[in-house]
Amino acid sequence: MTEAVLSDLSIDALRAGDRAEFARLVDAASGPIYRLALKMLANSQDAEDVLQSTFLKAYQHLGEFEARSSLSTWLYRIAVNETLMLLRKRRPEVPLSDEEVDSLEGITYPGIRLQVWEDLPEENLLSSEARAVLDRAIQHLPEILRVVFLLRDVEGLSIQETVEALGVSESAVKTRLLRARLRLRDELSSYFGRRGVKRRQ
Repeated sequence: MTEAVLSDLSIDALRAGDRAEFARLVDAASGPIYRLALKMLANSQDAEDVLQSTFLKAYQHLGEFEARSSLSTWLYRIAVNETLMLLRKRRPEVPLSDEEVDSLEGITYPGIRLQVWEDLPEENLLSSEARAVLDRAIQHLPEILRVVFLLRDVEGLSIQETVEALGVSESAVKTRLLRARLRLRDELSSYFGRRGVKRRQ
């Protein structure tokens, strides 16, 4: 988020219900919140719903904001909760705990081809085709892994900020992030491995 703008906002004015100050908050935070929701839900209308509900909840509860975390982290936490609740409501089978993910995936990820990933030229990773493959791979991640990857590696939150946004332990964040990265690395390695085979044929 635009931290310079957020840090310049008056928390007292926000708590007092100052609409102009709240409008500045919405302007500064809407883009990142919408982007996170869209990548989580893969549906623009759902992302809009999350965006609206996030700011509605924020407006209703600003009086309770104690500034123990940053304003942006607090907003991310609301947005994540709204996103996961929407996912669970529309798809009750969605795994939202480590145990549920483990039961679906057998805990380990076989076939990870790290050496292929490490040998990839940087220009391949930056191509539009590679980015499209990465976006699809992100959508294939279980939701609780996807949200950690998006917050940490896409939105650039620190480990501690991600912990605060998700309300889980540091070890849980680190474990989920590692698993997400390995899954994505495996999928991209498989893609580039297939491309390499085709070029040699």
